[in-house]
This record gives sequence, structure tokens and C-alpha cells, in this order.
Amino acid sequence: MRKIALALALATLASGLISLPAAQAGQANAAHLYLVEKNPADWTVVAGGAWGKMRYRPAAPAFDVVFNGHKLDARESYTLLYYPDPWPGSGLICLGMGMADDWGNVHIKGKIVTGDLPAAFDQNLAAGAKIWLVGSADVDCVGKTMIGWNPTEYLFEKNLITYEAEAK
Repeated sequence: MRKIALALALATLASGLISLPAAQAGQANAAHLYLVEKNPADWTVVAGGAWGKMRYRPAAPAFDVVFNGHKLDARESYTLLYYPDPWPGSGLICLGMGMADDWGNVHIKGKIVTGDLPAAFDQNLAAGAKIWLVGSADVDCVGKTMIGWNPTEYLFEKNLITYEAEAK
């Protein structure tokens, strides 16, 4: 019986009734970054804590990002941002904002012209850019600075990233 099923499947494939993709599916040039809850006393990851996953393109004319966060405070507003050092500093870039739902999940999607990340003035230039998710009340996107500091409520990058702004 298995031989008959296999032969039928191969015959169907060979006849062209089933078509396979001719090229790689999806966005081959997408990268991912995890943001996690950290203990500000020693910056270790909080086991079972809040977390999120960001998808972005490491090279594009605009920073194109999709972020999904989980286990956050329900019905709170959050801002995804790039934070250049030193602390406390200025020049941060808000990448998008979103409101956590009743279950503590947030979805942020944005496309913003940022220039290269990290920026030339960032003390992390050689290492990479910091990406954070913070409470929206703690950031001034117009003034490009943090106006509050509640790190137990934030998500921080697990790794630093680089982004190259390509010309169109």
C-alpha cells in the first residue's frame, strides 16, 4: 500500500500538477533580534520574563521593522527605539509605538529613515546598535531623549545589531 501511495505522489509531482517554488520563499534578507527582560542589578536575563522578537532588514533605504512582544503590562503603551550611548544621552530614534492588548502582547510595525545604525556619534559604533522597548511615557521621541528610567519594565536587546541605510 505504501509503494502505491509513493508511486502516485511521484507521478503527480512529475506530471506538473504540484509545482514547487523556483526560488527561495520569504525574505532571505531579513534578520531577527530578540529583546528580553533583564535584571537591572546585573543585566542578566529574567527567566520566564517578558520578551519579544524583532524582524528587520539589515540593509535597506529605510529601517523596516516588525516587532512582537509578549508578557508585557496589559493596556500599556510601548515604544521601540534605537538608543545610542553614552548614558544619559540624546539622539535616540523612535522606531514605532504600540499598545499592549489585554494579554500583554504588543505588535509594532514601522518603516523609518534612520541613517546607518549605530550612528557615527554612538560610543557603540564598533560593536553595534542597542534596540530597546520602553514605556512610551519614558521617552521623548521629538526631543530624542529618555525622560524616565524604569528598566524593570523594559525589554533590552540580547545582541547588538547593525543596519546600513542604502540609497534608493
